[in-house]
Amino acid sequence: MPAILTRGLPFANRLCAVIATPSARQALAQLRQALHYTTTVELRLDWLKSDRERSSLLRSLKQRRLRDATLLATCRRTLGGGRLHGGAEAELYWLTQAREAGCQWCDLEVETLRELPERSARAFPIPEKILLSAHDFKRTPPMPKRLAHAKRGEADAFKIAVQARTLTDSLRVLQLARESRDVVAVPMGEVGLPARLLALREGSALAYAPLAATTAPGQVSLHDFKKLFRADAATRKTVIYGVIGNPIAHSLSPLLHNTGYVAAQRDAMLLPFLVENLSEFVRTIPEFGLRGISVTIPHKQSFLKYLDDCQPMAARIGAVNTVVVARNGKLRGSNTDYLGVLRALEGKLKLCGARALIFGAGGSARAAAFALVNAGAEVLISARREAAARELARACGAQVIARRHVESACFELIVNTTPVGMHPHEGVSPLSVKELNTAWVMDLIYRPLQTELLRIAKKKGIGVISGLEMFLAQGFAQWELFMAQPAPELAMRRAVLKKLRSEESFGSHAKKRQR
Repeated sequence: MPAILTRGLPFANRLCAVIATPSARQALAQLRQALHYTTTVELRLDWLKSDRERSSLLRSLKQRRLRDATLLATCRRTLGGGRLHGGAEAELYWLTQAREAGCQWCDLEVETLRELPERSARAFPIPEKILLSAHDFKRTPPMPKRLAHAKRGEADAFKIAVQARTLTDSLRVLQLARESRDVVAVPMGEVGLPARLLALREGSALAYAPLAATTAPGQVSLHDFKKLFRADAATRKTVIYGVIGNPIAHSLSPLLHNTGYVAAQRDAMLLPFLVENLSEFVRTIPEFGLRGISVTIPHKQSFLKYLDDCQPMAARIGAVNTVVVARNGKLRGSNTDYLGVLRALEGKLKLCGARALIFGAGGSARAAAFALVNAGAEVLISARREAAARELARACGAQVIARRHVESACFELIVNTTPVGMHPHEGVSPLSVKELNTAWVMDLIYRPLQTELLRIAKKKGIGVISGLEMFLAQGFAQWELFMAQPAPELAMRRAVLKKLRSEESFGSHAKKRQR
């Protein structure tokens, strides 16, 4: 079927800012901010809390007449996943008002079109350009090459927004963008986020990014889309990296690495992959075009079996946190966590002869245990899974200590390698006050900066070491393995510290409001 649009892409600026607020005043304020990033803006009229607010916003737009902006009006009904209560008549009324206010485009759902006489929207005085959209918030159904209504010219562009439950699903959505210049391809959900960030590069007619509130799962903010990931400028020459984990939303690796790419003026971006099925992810590496992978919990040990080559120390540790993808597709694993632990402890205490407790037996624990043993420390390992603790102790030359004996033992250093206390589950400590008989406590968690474990250790007069130092050190080493040049450490450190401190400030204000 021939495409409706023959003169290039339907939108001059394909990065679309999403304005979704309860009040007209907030919407106008966000509109002013959004126009600093892009000239294409979607106004979610259904998010406004009342008809009065919708009228107020559209009246203000009519007075302003933003001639340099492309405004797309959306007033999605609850039937289509929106917030407007009412039938097709209510939606069409507000879209008609949007045209009078200067909106050149509107988003019309397939469900609405099916309710109209002769299934035609062209007879109504809605915005001249129609983006016909189909949503599926539960799954990725078989992908249509064109919506049937295209035959009758009922749309100027088409949006397919579906829930990506697997990475393979998200790649199927991207294929639509590759095949057609008038399709907006939106793989929804956290699993679909990497493909969503690559959609413009693959040819999608639009990519959405909210200025503030997210209107769909798996979105990143307008600022991050344009300034951190620089996804609107990505081309086939852009080098793509990924960080994988489960969970992954908490990871600051995208902030760390992408800040480095911007500072070093490198055409690259690192994307977050929520990976539940590691074998599926490995199969999709060529399709995403990944050149390197940062590996986090819980895949550090299980990734070993997919490697073609492994750094000797990483092989000894039995866990990798860095994978470089060669041009021939071969995967080489390394472990920079090992270096991160040692650099974080530099100048704090003498490791040779020190008695250290490693709490946990996962991939990070393995890196910490090997680092401390090789530095000459006497290492004891305690973990919920005793078999894993024994296996790690045999591998690195350490000892096992049962949890019930930790309280009566003394150490120079305790290192927590478990995720207990990690954002968003702050306020929980993996060890009790009575178990902290040590000179130093190091928590490999870096989000929040001060975990509950570090808080109670500090209160007890124990020296504390945030996981941030290890995170930064391993990240700098990882960045250099990817890029083959020194990392811009100062810029990367500042970005991560700013983010963490802003989160702590927000958290403290929230607690005060609750009181």
